[in-house]
Amino acid sequence: MPGVSYRFGRFIVDCDTRQLLRDDRELHLSPKAFDLLVFLLAKRPRAISKTEMLEHLWPSTFVEETNLASLVAEIRRALGDSATTPVFLRTVYRFGYRFVGEVVERGAPVHAFATGPRPYLVFEQRHTMLLEGSNVIGRAPDAAIQCDVTGVSRHHARIVLANGAATLEDLDSKNGTHLNSMRVMSAPLSDGDEIRLGKATLVFRVGAASDATETVGPEK
Repeated sequence: MPGVSYRFGRFIVDCDTRQLLRDDRELHLSPKAFDLLVFLLAKRPRAISKTEMLEHLWPSTFVEETNLASLVAEIRRALGDSATTPVFLRTVYRFGYRFVGEVVERGAPVHAFATGPRPYLVFEQRHTMLLEGSNVIGRAPDAAIQCDVTGVSRHHARIVLANGAATLEDLDSKNGTHLNSMRVMSAPLSDGDEIRLGKATLVFRVGAASDATETVGPEK
């Protein structure tokens, strides 16, 4: 789907550049696996039959279902997902597959701030770019900024980017959201602001594109 991007958890699928990104680091997917992932995202939350997927990926060609299973396994490996406890891609027994993660779909390019200062969060030496719209912070696997720290709720808070401004909003968290030591429900953000969620401290930054390179820690 030209011009469309999808964000779920810490992943972004950019249809224009045909990239799967995790924290702005590109992950490898074969062309067919990428096409299948985009197809499942576009059809969500509907369950897609194996027949429909085979016809989409290999029109007018007979292909064994094992080829489809291999692509699904490839996608799951890239996403760190599990067939037994799926966060994103669920098997529908004797039918097909369904994308079940929370998705934010955009009709604009992934990096809305690519030509100017871009906002990002710094947490545990990792820089996570923020996108237009809602960027949820929490312990849940589908949170855009995953923060698995004591006192942080599954969906604790979010940063909303709209009309060139950034706003921090609490999502009815148990321990509250603090901005520069003050508890807030909703407040505008400025470069250098410190956000505290439970025992986690994050810093909101706005920098030129060249300054916001992702710093990804060791894989867990």
